[in-house]
Amino acid sequence: MRVTTPAMIVGFVAMVPMAAHGDNLTTRSKNMYGTPGGLIDMPTAEMAEDGELSATVSHFGDTTKTTLSFQVAPRLTGSFRYSSLRDYRPGRGGANPYPNSSYYDRSFDLRYQVLTEGDYWPAVAVGLRDFMGTGLYGGEYVVATKEIGSRLRLTGGVGWGRLGSFDSFGSTGTRPTGVIGSGGIPNTDRWFRGPMSGFGGLSYQASERLSFKAEYSTDAYLEERGAGQDPGANLFRRESPWNFGLDYQVSDSINLGAYYMYGSEVGVRMSIALNPKASPVPGGSDTAPVPVSVRPEFSARDLGWADTPGARDTLSDEVAQSLAREGLILEGMEVDSRHARVLLRNHRWDVESQAAGRAARVLSRVMPDSVEHFTIGQSYRGMPAGAVTMRRSDIEALENAPAAEMFDRVTFSGDGAAWAGMDVAPDNYPRLEWSLAPFLKLGVFDPDSPVKADAGVRLSGDYHVAPGWVLSGAVSVKAAGNLDDPPSGRSGAGPGTLPKVRSNARFYSEGNDPRLDHLTIAKYGRLGDDWYGRLTFGYLEQMYAGASGEVLWKPVDSPLALGAELNYVAQRDFDQGFGLRDYDIATGHLSAYYDFGNGFHGQLDMGRYLAGDWGATVALDREFDNGWRVGAYVTKTDVSAAAFGEGSFDKGIRITIPMSWAIGSATRKKNDLMIRSLTRDGGARVNVDGRLYEAVRDTHRPQMAKTWGKFWR
Repeated sequence: MRVTTPAMIVGFVAMVPMAAHGDNLTTRSKNMYGTPGGLIDMPTAEMAEDGELSATVSHFGDTTKTTLSFQVAPRLTGSFRYSSLRDYRPGRGGANPYPNSSYYDRSFDLRYQVLTEGDYWPAVAVGLRDFMGTGLYGGEYVVATKEIGSRLRLTGGVGWGRLGSFDSFGSTGTRPTGVIGSGGIPNTDRWFRGPMSGFGGLSYQASERLSFKAEYSTDAYLEERGAGQDPGANLFRRESPWNFGLDYQVSDSINLGAYYMYGSEVGVRMSIALNPKASPVPGGSDTAPVPVSVRPEFSARDLGWADTPGARDTLSDEVAQSLAREGLILEGMEVDSRHARVLLRNHRWDVESQAAGRAARVLSRVMPDSVEHFTIGQSYRGMPAGAVTMRRSDIEALENAPAAEMFDRVTFSGDGAAWAGMDVAPDNYPRLEWSLAPFLKLGVFDPDSPVKADAGVRLSGDYHVAPGWVLSGAVSVKAAGNLDDPPSGRSGAGPGTLPKVRSNARFYSEGNDPRLDHLTIAKYGRLGDDWYGRLTFGYLEQMYAGASGEVLWKPVDSPLALGAELNYVAQRDFDQGFGLRDYDIATGHLSAYYDFGNGFHGQLDMGRYLAGDWGATVALDREFDNGWRVGAYVTKTDVSAAAFGEGSFDKGIRITIPMSWAIGSATRKKNDLMIRSLTRDGGARVNVDGRLYEAVRDTHRPQMAKTWGKFWR
């Protein structure tokens, strides 16, 4: 039997319009591959709840898989997997060059639910396993899942690759037989090609927490079983295609599984899931805002205060003190009989619309009754960014109305000249902000070791000399760690043809002497309406010193922004003192940023990278209203896959976790996690603190519209 792939695709696409009439079939369970699904080793058409982020660790047959899965959209799942195979031989035939050790493999999965479940049809999904990794777990599938009653779910599907390696019933052509490639490049020549097999299974929800499952697996595990090699090379014995097991939902976040697999092995799994949409501290613990003060009737006509000697100075002090109680710092203020304009520095609120709402409440209580219009601007390192203008009468009338009604009546502006010449509030400049805190620096997914880390203490500080001028520095001391461990032959970090712009990073972690992390002087300023600028000079980061300049065009009402950055840097000495190495280069990028709506944001950077290579970086992020962000990026330059080394090109996953989500109270602190499959020299950029776009966009209309629901909170 031979079925063409195009015909199959057309058939499933034809079903897509029916999806609007069905329900999205979701599950809290994960399989041994760490992807959402109610079976054991085989996929299903089930999805996790939209936005769910999960981490799964599973083990059987001397193989441990660690998987990070993200429900990108209600019908799209993405996964990154890091697997450890003990004493595995890379490729069929030949001896393991690293006996008594583990082989580490990285893989990426995608799955899309082309048809949601209806009363008379199942949910249907199409998936790619290990679609751009080494190909060790490569496989594709089309699978259907149907719920029968409220407890039973049945699954059946057709698989290729590993999922078509046992008991195949047909073929869709010749599939390349190579198993271990260089990784990183999509294996499009293999997708839905080769022998095809039918798999299936069922899951039964015995109680709210306990479920049972059984499946028929079509993965022959040829690689792990040695494919006819010396039996001593086998990771396990595959005696049967049947797997059985149970899942137990310990809590909303934790799910456990235990299975009897392939007639010879016991498998175990633990999954931890969270959803950025649901805070672990429901409702939050912030103090209630001050109530809006409603003016007496006709009091707005009283202009006598404006002629009172010293009234404006007294008013400025009162405004500054009232705002400070809300975690807001007054940087400047201008008031006439009808209009008040205040420029704020937000130290507390991670949601700028909430900061604006708190400021509006304060102004309603302290401003003279004749002042009808408030313009509330926010600054970034002394540089005015976006501003919102509102009528005081609307604040008084709509305090208890839905926030959307207030949003319809405000206006946003990004006029930099409007703040020029405003008197700076006292005690703002110069000022010193500093901290002394422990640090933990991680290196993950190295071919030699899954996790490396350095820990120590860091002293950092910012000295704000004048509006827009910031002197910044940090010194750290490592207490313990292994980031400086030398690589083995498996790292693929051989001599290469590219300058060592990142692959020699371990030398910057050697020893325990104090290190100068960075020491810079930066100037931020407005270059005109919708234009912003930054110039930074000094020791920019751990590995590079030099100068960096940036220009950003960002209209206050637009989802689009354009930017340009130019850097001239030299590589620093390994001891991170003041010395420089004999490598310098000019780099730069043109950037485009776009807010697609519905929580998705894209970025494109094109230019020259640290190794002198030219290319582009594309990034796509799923953003949540509370500050969570989960995304991925890909960089491709004119460096060939062979010259780049293992991984073929730079790519990674980035996650931002706002601390306010975790602790339930407002704070601007956040944790940024970058997961790179490998660190190589191609596609590398210099790290510069204080890039403009993220700070500026937070105060503009498209971003504040997403979080305006917190305006009154």
